[in-house]
Amino acid sequence: MKRSVQDTPIVFIGAGNLATNLAKALYRNGFRIVQVYSRTTDAARTLAQAVEAEYTTELSEVSKEARLYIVSLKDDAFVEVLPEIVAGKGDALLVHTAGSIPMSIWDGRASRYGVFYPMQTFSKQRAVDFHAIPFFVESNSPEDTELLKAVASVLSEKVYEATSEQRRSLHLAAVFTCNFANHMYALAADLLKKYNLPFDVMLPLIDETARKVHELEPKQAQTGPAVRYDENVISKHLEMLADEPEMQELYRLISENIHHLQNKQ
Repeated sequence: MKRSVQDTPIVFIGAGNLATNLAKALYRNGFRIVQVYSRTTDAARTLAQAVEAEYTTELSEVSKEARLYIVSLKDDAFVEVLPEIVAGKGDALLVHTAGSIPMSIWDGRASRYGVFYPMQTFSKQRAVDFHAIPFFVESNSPEDTELLKAVASVLSEKVYEATSEQRRSLHLAAVFTCNFANHMYALAADLLKKYNLPFDVMLPLIDETARKVHELEPKQAQTGPAVRYDENVISKHLEMLADEPEMQELYRLISENIHHLQNKQ
């Protein structure tokens, strides 16, 4: 009888935002999660219960019987415990989910290894639709690359092979697209609070800005005083930020950069 890719026993090393969403998505799609590891009991137990798996807080007690180990830890923690992660895993496939760590981190430590990178922002409190999330995979063998693509394809229609260099570029672009953009929301929320205005008045603007780039190049979608460098409006805004020197400087630098990019050939 032919085995399906969902028959692959999986261990999750990590129970953070990404691991929680990914493990639950795999579980909902018929994969067998056999164990979850986390440094904290609450995190390990909570995720394990959600996917009907065992859990542990000791790397030495991580099962040696899985065929696929998905490591989703903070970058510095991953590097620190890497020798313990690979110990005793034999011929199993070990992958990490980091956008910024090269596949070569596994060199000389594991015989089968790779990267399984879903590019999305994750929070434990919010479920995401994996159907449209792009996955970028890489491994040290064509066979395992195909296996990772098969696993990702159960969740998403957008599965790509990507080198470590390409993935670093993706991660950098994602920081601008997501993390920096969200930081702007946080600054705007603080600004609105000063004037007793709710942040949710910004939501229609945020939604339309995001929708526009589905149809227009981001540069074409850009509007506002910085595009034409309206010094009258910009000066007034800078005056309003006089008591927030860091935010004032950020406004000035971004406005100049927007104007420069709009006029760049």
